[in-house]
Amino acid sequence: MLRFILVPLLLVSLIGCTRVLYKEIYPTLLDGKYDSEFPYQASSSQLEEISHSIQRVNTISSYHAYSFTLDDQVTRSNLTPEVLKRRYVSDARVSNEIAGTATVIGYENHHLALLTCAHVVDAPDTIFAYHRTDDGKPTPYLRSVSVRTSHMIFLTASLQSGSLELLAIDRQFDLALIGTRLVEEPAFRVSVFSYPLGKSKELEWGTFVYIFGYPAGYKVVTKGIVSSPNRDRHGSFLVDAVLTGGSSGGIALAIRDGIPNFELVGMLTSLTGRIWNAIVPLSTDDAEFSPSSEPYSGPLRVERRREIHYGIAQAISSEAILRFIERHRRQLQQKGYTFTSFLQPRP
Repeated sequence: MLRFILVPLLLVSLIGCTRVLYKEIYPTLLDGKYDSEFPYQASSSQLEEISHSIQRVNTISSYHAYSFTLDDQVTRSNLTPEVLKRRYVSDARVSNEIAGTATVIGYENHHLALLTCAHVVDAPDTIFAYHRTDDGKPTPYLRSVSVRTSHMIFLTASLQSGSLELLAIDRQFDLALIGTRLVEEPAFRVSVFSYPLGKSKELEWGTFVYIFGYPAGYKVVTKGIVSSPNRDRHGSFLVDAVLTGGSSGGIALAIRDGIPNFELVGMLTSLTGRIWNAIVPLSTDDAEFSPSSEPYSGPLRVERRREIHYGIAQAISSEAILRFIERHRRQLQQKGYTFTSFLQPRP
C-alpha cells in the first residue's frame, strides 16, 4: 500500500522541481516580452508547419530595346512612337529574372494571396539610358530605351503553373501582394500562415528571431539576432542572419514567452551591400585571358557589379505590413481575397 502512495507524491515533487528549475534558469521567460534566449524546448513541429506557407516566387520581364546615337539627339520630350519604330533593334531583347520569397496569407474559395517584396515582383515599364560627355557627365540625349513587353510572376510549378496577378504594391515600403484564382484544387493542402502578427516596435537589442526564405533557391530556416530595433519611426530593424539572394520577402518570427508563441515581426526587404562599376575584358571567353598571364591589352567594357555585405539584412516592420494590408483589404475582398487567418488578433 505504501508504494501506491509514494508514486503520486514523487510525481508531484518532480513537477514542482521542474517548475522551480525553469523559473530559476529562465527568470524572465514569462515577462510578456519577446525572448532573447535560445528556445528552451523543441520547435521543429511548429517550424515545419510554418514552412509549408513559404513559397518561392520568380518574376520574368522581357523588354524590346531601341538605341540612338548622340547625333540623333533624342530626348524624352521628343520621343514618339514613330521615333521608336525607326530605331527598333529587333534582335535586342532583354530578359530580367528576379527570385525571392513569398508567404501565403490568404486562401479561401480558390483565391490565393501571398505577401512579398515589391522589388521581387515589380519591374519598370520603360528603362532609359543616356549618353555621357567625354568627361563622364550625363547629357539629356537618350542612348537607349527599353520598353517592357511581358511581365510574369510564378510560384513553384507544383502549386500554380500560370502567372500571378500583382494585387497591391507599395514601392516606398517595398511591400506587395500577389495572387490568383486557382482553377483546380491543388494536389496538396495549401497552408496559410496562421500565427499572429506581432509588434516590431516591441523588439529589443538581442531579440532572437527565426527567419524563413529561399536563399539561392533553397527553402531555409535560420536564426538571427535583432540589432537597431526601431531604427526609424516605422519600426524597421536589422538582423544578423547570413543570407544571400532570394531571401527578399522572407519573414522574421520572434517568440513571446517561449515556444510555441511565434509572432511575425517583420519581413526581409534587402541585404546590405554596394553597387560598383568594374572594367572587364570585352570578351566573356575565359580561355582568351588569364589573370596570371601577361597584362590584358584587348578591348574593355564596363560591367555593373553588386557586392553583398553578408551577415546584415534589413527588415520592414509588422506594423507597416499591417497598415499596407488594411489599406487594400476592402478592395481585395471585393475581388474574393480574404485574410481572416493572417489578421487574427494575438491571444
